[in-house]
Amino acid sequence: MPLFGAALIAVVPSRWSSSIRQIAVFTSVVSLVWSFLIYIKFDQNVSSFQFIQKIPWNERLGTSFSVGIDGIALAMVILSTLLVFVAIVASKAINHHVKGYYFFMLLLEAAVVGVFISRDWSLFYVFWELTLIPLFILISRWGSKNASAASLNFVLYTIGGSVFMLISLLVLFDASQGHSFSMAVMSEGAKNLALTTQIALFVGLLIGFGVKMPIFPLHGWLPLAHVEAPAPVSILLSGILLKMGAYGLIRTVMMLPDAALYFQNMLMGLALFALIYGGLLAWRQTDLKRMIAYSSVSHMGVVLLGIATLNQAGITGAMMQMISHGLVAGSLFLLIGLLYQRTNTRDINDYGSLIQITPRFAFFIIFAFMAAIGIPGTSGFVAELHVLIGGFEQWQWWVIWLSIGVVISAAYGFRTVGKLFTGPTTLKMREVTDLQGSEMIAASLLAFLILFLGLYPAPALDLIEQSVNSFTFVFSGGVK
Repeated sequence: MPLFGAALIAVVPSRWSSSIRQIAVFTSVVSLVWSFLIYIKFDQNVSSFQFIQKIPWNERLGTSFSVGIDGIALAMVILSTLLVFVAIVASKAINHHVKGYYFFMLLLEAAVVGVFISRDWSLFYVFWELTLIPLFILISRWGSKNASAASLNFVLYTIGGSVFMLISLLVLFDASQGHSFSMAVMSEGAKNLALTTQIALFVGLLIGFGVKMPIFPLHGWLPLAHVEAPAPVSILLSGILLKMGAYGLIRTVMMLPDAALYFQNMLMGLALFALIYGGLLAWRQTDLKRMIAYSSVSHMGVVLLGIATLNQAGITGAMMQMISHGLVAGSLFLLIGLLYQRTNTRDINDYGSLIQITPRFAFFIIFAFMAAIGIPGTSGFVAELHVLIGGFEQWQWWVIWLSIGVVISAAYGFRTVGKLFTGPTTLKMREVTDLQGSEMIAASLLAFLILFLGLYPAPALDLIEQSVNSFTFVFSGGVK
């Protein structure tokens, strides 16, 4: 559907900017509805992949257009189509090169969904690299003054990591008896590899996926890209692109379980360090977008910690955190972006007492920051509680650092809310208009889902349960 919408936009005259936007919105709505129709038809009682479709490309090379979904993939597809819809709705301020902007937004959606539904590593890699093209153009052409440097930095980081990923995948392809890039065949072939070989391959894939996730110290591209990207693109960068890295790491751990057990404590250390490191750097920022970018490093540390537990509670928490962070970070970037369009500043010291002038902005921003902290009643609480339980089961009191990370999140969250909505009001801020129309719809939708999954997480938990069970079954004899 996104490819169809992008193709339609490509043939529409550039001067029809209103029609182009309507096509993009309509396409994103249809894609979102389609993903929910798949959710309705999805059998949550089985762990195997469903809706499988396979068309051989080159049998000699073992490549094919092979797609399918399990609970983990479907959760990411729904999140992706939802956030693309929100990002396109929030793109009303884009008034130059409108045709190219919406074309590349839909192309990005197609590539992202392709990553999550691929059942062939060659197809996965094609979609993985395809995301670079629209992102590079979206950041460099519609971003801020340093957008060119930010987009180039992002691409170089990702391509550098992808080289290690590609080498590992080629070695795994050679090790599989069927000489196929099929994920199932390569997973079987990986079981016959020596531990040292598995370790080397795991490191290559960890670097490739760790750049996108991002894992410290591979996160250098993230703050600059977020600051320079237009707000709708930041929604997708933080809400979806980071999840691609975590999703790839989950598939890697399932494919190379012995290597995952070998690196388990190292992954735990990296996760806990990222939790504290990202939180402290976010605490020091006065630029709102840079602060949210560093907070994403901290929140993705929770995801990495959940994956590292290799047990049911931890993996469930990691998946819930991926969903929750997508909604929360998307909400924050949406609201801060809309606020920046009205004020032309992201410095928290330039604001003050906006609660009197923009009460709707105040409500949704305060709610989003509370959700980022993970207070009870929000989706983040469900995620962090599962990770805490899974982490304690595996490492006992080492997971106290997770609680410290939450406290740091609370510190900069409350500070930001105080700076934005209390104190004296400047003359410039008195002219700020509140959320209106489609902006309210997008903000309300994300807030509703954050609250809904916090109070009633069963739909998400049931969706991923069987897939998580099949994941942890591999490690049932290897973890406490």
